Amino acid sequence: MAAKVNKDIAKQASKTYLAKDFVGFKSDLITYARNYFSEQMSDFGEASLGGMFIELAAYVGDSMAFFLDHQFQELNPVTAVETRNIIAHAKNAGVKFSGAAPAVVHVKFFIEVPAEQLSDGTYMPQDSALPILKEGTTADANSGVQFTTTEDLDFAEVDIDGNMLAAYYVSQTNSAGSPSAFIVTRTGLCLSGNVTSQKVKCTQLQPFRQIKLAKKDVSEIISVVDSDQNIYYEVDYLTQNVVFKRSKNLSTDALEVPYAIELQSCPFRFLRSVDAVTRMTTISFGTGDAESEDDDLIPDPSTLALPLYGRETLSRFSIDPRNLLKTKTLGISPSSTTLTITYRFGGGASNNVAAKTITSISKVLIDFPKNPKPSVSAGVVNSLDVSNADEARGGANAPSLEDYRTQIFATRNQQSRIVSQDDLLARLYSLPAEFGRIYRAGLRKSVRNPLATELYVLSQNKSGQLTMAPDSLKKNLRTYLNEYRLISDAIDVLDAVIINYGIEYAIVVTPESTKSVVNAAVASAIAKTTQRKYYQLDQPLIEADVINVIINTPGVLSLQSLTFFSRNGTVASRTYSDYVFDLEANKYKGLIVPPSGAIFEVKFPSQDITGVAE
Repeated sequence: MAAKVNKDIAKQASKTYLAKDFVGFKSDLITYARNYFSEQMSDFGEASLGGMFIELAAYVGDSMAFFLDHQFQELNPVTAVETRNIIAHAKNAGVKFSGAAPAVVHVKFFIEVPAEQLSDGTYMPQDSALPILKEGTTADANSGVQFTTTEDLDFAEVDIDGNMLAAYYVSQTNSAGSPSAFIVTRTGLCLSGNVTSQKVKCTQLQPFRQIKLAKKDVSEIISVVDSDQNIYYEVDYLTQNVVFKRSKNLSTDALEVPYAIELQSCPFRFLRSVDAVTRMTTISFGTGDAESEDDDLIPDPSTLALPLYGRETLSRFSIDPRNLLKTKTLGISPSSTTLTITYRFGGGASNNVAAKTITSISKVLIDFPKNPKPSVSAGVVNSLDVSNADEARGGANAPSLEDYRTQIFATRNQQSRIVSQDDLLARLYSLPAEFGRIYRAGLRKSVRNPLATELYVLSQNKSGQLTMAPDSLKKNLRTYLNEYRLISDAIDVLDAVIINYGIEYAIVVTPESTKSVVNAAVASAIAKTTQRKYYQLDQPLIEADVINVIINTPGVLSLQSLTFFSRNGTVASRTYSDYVFDLEANKYKGLIVPPSGAIFEVKFPSQDITGVAE
């Protein structure tokens, strides 16, 4: 071990804090001895007794200087070379250790279902035969890597217009040429790795109980449940008594926001830690006893205080310090029960399998909610097939010590609270996609409450156009942001204003150019410049940007006129925002500044950008 450390140290830039080596120590010791002990000894040659003592003392000084320099270097995460010290620096900075990462891939599942004729004469897949492929279904690649579905796939699910989300095509026809069976496909996200369970019997109460999982490279702890059906939740620290939990969104905007975010109290909780060297995972529990009340364990301070009247003395009392470990503040430790720990393990770069290599299904979890005939359901199950059009990605080997070292400084800058406006926006955009997606957000100080911040948000519809954020999304934001804001802060979540507008122009083209071609090129250039992705809330329209695009289009000789106009309501069956804003009346020095919390959008570029060429 020492030889390895010395070898690693040699690779680092040499740093010395005493600025002395063996030769320097020897020279100083000889000078000192000749000045103060010249009468006792004058010969300090290499073969003399004095030279031996001088070199011995110089050797000791050189060794101590070396280890002193080494210890100082180990205090710096950049120059540290010992494994345990790098790990200690990373832990102190809050770096999360992990094993090999699993791969993810979109897998397409195929089933064959009978056809049925609708009242209008068209043929569709038989609705009652469409199943739900449950989360946990496992597909295998040719290399042996297993991929597991992470969500339920409902083959009968429809969109807001009533159209099936699953794709389907005719696979069989009858003698009359009518469809008799359809192939129905749905694509789901799958994660690589194997799933296993580990049972642990917990007899007596043990504060801060630790359980080491049998497999390394654990990527996810799916569930921890005891024999009393108590669910243990993973937390970042044992004093964390609530976690975010997702539930199915049952409101009318469920297609836009599939899940609602809720706060779940978690008296039963655990920590997960990974050994950076062995990549083994350990879960740790708290100290509380589920069968006892905290009031019975910790004395009430009011009963120990001197009374305000009556007796002026206080009798002696005793406290058992061990009872303080049984408080539920740090969570409940399992006792007199059996834990069932289900987790996913495995991963690595080898899990990134190629396209069209996931070809078989080893575990099927399927449900038929509409109860078709047994023969029909059996035929659907037997027809189940799988394939992946794209390669699996994201699989990576376990991080090295150098990877952890590079994460130290970035992790130190992270925080689990909202202090500045940048913190709020970063936290806002980190909301998981299943709880809704914010496309644009803007912040302003409230004029009513100096401690409040007005947060304007908006989303996109399925066509990519700007739209008001669904109510479910705003409720999720309220729950999510409330856990990170400072207690003295207030955040008002408001709908942003969408200002739809159009552009009219007139140009003169060069004599050798074709008017229609140049006009189409100008309209296309304006449409690219005014794409919604280039605009933020409260960002003004700059007339010069559009002028620059027009006059720099090949074939344009001059710009005769340019007009910005508002679009609102319904125009030729096209629906725009209801907000009315006169752009030309609010133009000042070439800038059109929107009202507070507003954003500009050319909603239908092909109809809203028009021009004439002469």
